[in-house]
Amino acid sequence: MKAGIYARVSTTDQNCEMQLSELRHYAKARGWEIFSEYVDTGFSGKNANRPEVKRCLEDAKLRKLDVILVYKLDRWGRTVAQLSTDIQSFDSMGIRFIAVTQGIDTDKSNPTSRLMLNIMSAIAEFERELILERIASGVKNAKENGTRSGKAIGRPKAVFERDKAEELRKTGMSIARIAEELGTNRGTVYRALQGVTKPLPLPLPFSSSLHAS
Repeated sequence: MKAGIYARVSTTDQNCEMQLSELRHYAKARGWEIFSEYVDTGFSGKNANRPEVKRCLEDAKLRKLDVILVYKLDRWGRTVAQLSTDIQSFDSMGIRFIAVTQGIDTDKSNPTSRLMLNIMSAIAEFERELILERIASGVKNAKENGTRSGKAIGRPKAVFERDKAEELRKTGMSIARIAEELGTNRGTVYRALQGVTKPLPLPLPFSSSLHAS
């Protein structure tokens, strides 16, 4: 049996050695070869994109592992959805997942593990439904409140004052100065003023102006 050992601590000033020592002893007592140790330091369990978790998952997909050992379930992940997805993925590949201090082992010959997987799957689905429900409720509430208050939903659009830009240009103000005055970029001002009668020639887009103060 080739074992992958995974350990995690959430801050850089913590040490994984206690977890690793326990997991090494567990594998050695069963005569399992430790293929690799995967250690994430300074990552929250809610972060599913931890580098060593991803490396472990890749090795599992390549069938380099027969069993994955963790100290506790929350070392692998703190969300039911992630735990359920990853453990079921390991199960489908014939890879055991063991939380050594909690007596959790997804060995197919263990009926309790089957029950645990089904429960985790049901909880994960329930969690996803709650999240979708909260999102839908939030959107509905935002639309209703926005309609009542007369405010538009979403990010307000920037308004470019073309008339003011034209007036400023006719006074001889440079493109760069107009852009600064209106809080926009020179390209926007230049495009807006094309075709407008003005006493001074327009500079090329984004070029510096000799009239800028």
